[in-house]
Amino acid sequence: MSSSNAAQAMQNEVQTRGLFIDGREVPASRADLLDVINPATGDILARIAHASDDDVDRAVRSAAAAFESEEWSGMSNRTRAKLINKLADVFEANLEEIYHLETLNNGRPVNETRAQVSRLPDFLRYNAGLAIARRDDVIPVDGNYLNYTIRTPIGVVGNSTPFNHPLMILIKSLAPTLASGCTTVVKPSEYTPLTTLRLAQLFVEAGLPPGVFNVVTGLGPSTGKALSEHPMLAKWVLTGGTEAGRITGALAGRNFAHQTLELGGKTPVLVFDDFDVDQAVNYAAFGAFIGAGQTCICGSRQIVHERVYDEFVEKLAAKAKGIRIGNPIDPSVQLGPVVSARQQQRVLNYVRIGLEEDGARLVAGGRVPSDPSLAGGYFVEPTVFADVTAKMRIFQEEVFGPFVSVTKFSSEAEGIALANDCDFGLAGAIRTNNIVRAHRVAAKLKCGIVWINDHHRLDPASPWGGVKDSGIGRECGTESFDQHFETKSVMVRLDDAPFDWYRNTASQPRLN
Repeated sequence: MSSSNAAQAMQNEVQTRGLFIDGREVPASRADLLDVINPATGDILARIAHASDDDVDRAVRSAAAAFESEEWSGMSNRTRAKLINKLADVFEANLEEIYHLETLNNGRPVNETRAQVSRLPDFLRYNAGLAIARRDDVIPVDGNYLNYTIRTPIGVVGNSTPFNHPLMILIKSLAPTLASGCTTVVKPSEYTPLTTLRLAQLFVEAGLPPGVFNVVTGLGPSTGKALSEHPMLAKWVLTGGTEAGRITGALAGRNFAHQTLELGGKTPVLVFDDFDVDQAVNYAAFGAFIGAGQTCICGSRQIVHERVYDEFVEKLAAKAKGIRIGNPIDPSVQLGPVVSARQQQRVLNYVRIGLEEDGARLVAGGRVPSDPSLAGGYFVEPTVFADVTAKMRIFQEEVFGPFVSVTKFSSEAEGIALANDCDFGLAGAIRTNNIVRAHRVAAKLKCGIVWINDHHRLDPASPWGGVKDSGIGRECGTESFDQHFETKSVMVRLDDAPFDWYRNTASQPRLN
């Protein structure tokens, strides 16, 4: 189906979508449905099933049966890698349909979505390569022994994905899950489930065995809770808010499930006075407003050296005011809506908080656009506050919208202290032409990812995750792939000398 036909079909009729269990779409056991809204227009795109505890159990059991099946568990690493490469090809062949559907569902401008989604087949191919290259270890140990390890896939992976990057965040987890030989049950955000359901269908049609990739739709406090606490999960993956991570992580922890939690963020960006101010402003706008600021790595705290501070504030405000806001299906649009009315109100509440905080200065945005053609959507102007201090809520708390604060610093030590003065620790960034300073400061930032003279860059090979309230575990890279295995140590005694601990015990050289 072409992109225009897909968009037209979504606009002409409201589809009702079921759950995807055991290789096919099936109805939920409960009758209530959830509306999926186009955030640019407020129109209903689809209605989705609200999975019950029994539905979640059915999906997990399907994944567990597939994990134990000869069709999946008996598949060789090379055959599985060939299949995953085929899935990457199928993904790529359907890119136009997928990125248009993603844009309709989550409101990101079509140019952003195309640029992001088109890279995702690489995650599958990278992990297929890891599956082929995987080796177990032979470990030198004391004595006449052969010690080697056997790694076995851990089992069923439960995955709760967010609304901001539905497919990218799904694929970051799905690729190593499949490549390692595990199976999965995914609960996408109730706001943005449509591309996940479509991808599951495409993958099964391409040859992925039924039950390997299941999708349950519904709300976090019901469907998400049931999935996270299911006793048959071997691993729990969540990308979302810190509070959701605490709740579901505790539930999964009762069953000693492995966990990867990528949670909130409040990315500090240190701008030193030796860096080109115009480039720093361009990166600041990109880091803060891409995806309407709805990213955990949003460059929401610009910490700027006092010698270039005033110039930076003036130019960032002008840049923000020049960004084109509109319906994201229009290729000329640079900023789309936030995902929901609730999220729009959250951003506007933080504008109010900023205005009430003593000393903060609103220099751009802070309003709903006045264009009447946008009245049905959930738009907020790109917002910039200047003269923000570390004690202010808008410096400390995650807004998750097109919202950035600017704070002044005078010395390197002060800048680092400001950057680290936060409960979050997902990412940080540095703008400087001094290579020694760049490495020195990067080592002192308390976070899991640092960009030097760049922002938002990720790669399938590069580990991704945070510290402090930003979560635990890593996605991408060998780190993520390796977290999908249990390691078994096998110790082989290589001589046949008689052994009897209870004869001449005093002369025995060792017990263990």
